[in-house]
Amino acid sequence: MTQYETLLISTLKRFDRLLHLLLATALVVGCVMVVWEFLVNISHALQQGHLAGAFLSSLGTLFLVWTLSSLVSAEIRYLKNGMVRVQIFIEVAMITLLRQLIVGPLQIVTTDQPAADTPGLWHYGLLLLALLVTGIVHRLVGEATFTAAAGHSDGKATPAD
Repeated sequence: MTQYETLLISTLKRFDRLLHLLLATALVVGCVMVVWEFLVNISHALQQGHLAGAFLSSLGTLFLVWTLSSLVSAEIRYLKNGMVRVQIFIEVAMITLLRQLIVGPLQIVTTDQPAADTPGLWHYGLLLLALLVTGIVHRLVGEATFTAAAGHSDGKATPAD
């Protein structure tokens, strides 16, 4: 390798590290904002006396916290050892599908949407099917990881942090 290539690679590695630090900072800010939104929703619910409705609307916010928590743990693992579990992305997809299945119908009940605009049985059936498929993929993938250094999947299980 030439000296220029070595310098270029080391510069790109430092830049990648900086980008991941910025991403981690953005995830922390996002988590704080989502938790703040949850607390504000609960506060408004207590003031208005609509505990059940507020809980249901806050449930969607909690799913966002769960998603952000998964991404933060993935970013921590990446910053510590340059490895990312493939399962993290599948888990985020599963959380999103669960959110759609649980929060979607609650939003329909709490709003005054015309019946023609509401999703039908096919919509929820497809969401359930997608959740089943992501669950199977999650199980099949197991603890597969990819490393930043190698840039390819090694398929090996990694110890939990």
